[in-house]
Amino acid sequence: MSILKIARMGHPVLRRVADRVEDPLDPEIQRLIADMKDTMKDAAGVGLAAPQVFQSLAIMVYYVPALRKSDDPDDGEVPLSVLINPEIEPIGDEIVDGWEGCLSIPGLQGVVPRWNKIRYRGLNEKGESVEHTAGGFHARVVQHEYDHLIGVMYPERMEDMSLLGFNEELRENPPETTFRQSVATDAGSDDEEA
Repeated sequence: MSILKIARMGHPVLRRVADRVEDPLDPEIQRLIADMKDTMKDAAGVGLAAPQVFQSLAIMVYYVPALRKSDDPDDGEVPLSVLINPEIEPIGDEIVDGWEGCLSIPGLQGVVPRWNKIRYRGLNEKGESVEHTAGGFHARVVQHEYDHLIGVMYPERMEDMSLLGFNEELRENPPETTFRQSVATDAGSDDEEA
């Protein structure tokens, strides 16, 4: 296993749509997945997409720590998971605001609107079909990583750029803002970034 270098915002690999994975069991794909898991853990992230490690392939790894779960029944603790060739669709039309950070934009975070509930499907690392309903932080992490697979970074989703700032400054001087939902999720703030 290896710790891979993480691409930063501005690199062209982060602006293109990732290629589908034809054979999830290919030894090179399996090695990449193992390296992505190690890289995400080493960087203290909660999610990582293959384009972030300079591989334009539709693969993401993520997890939801217990302390991030909410009362939403579709937002519980999720162990380290792999999703290959994902598809997502919103459930309902509720949009919620939440803080997000990104391993490809170190030291910054911003308020990003996301669907509160989604259904996602794809393949796991064994090549088996998976389908889940996700809410809250779980939904936010999957949407954030999916965006990397379609060449979008979270600042492009932001509606108010005054809510983008350096982590330390925002901790010391939190902005006064009203979120679309009374219990906003917090993806990537503090020490965890997607």
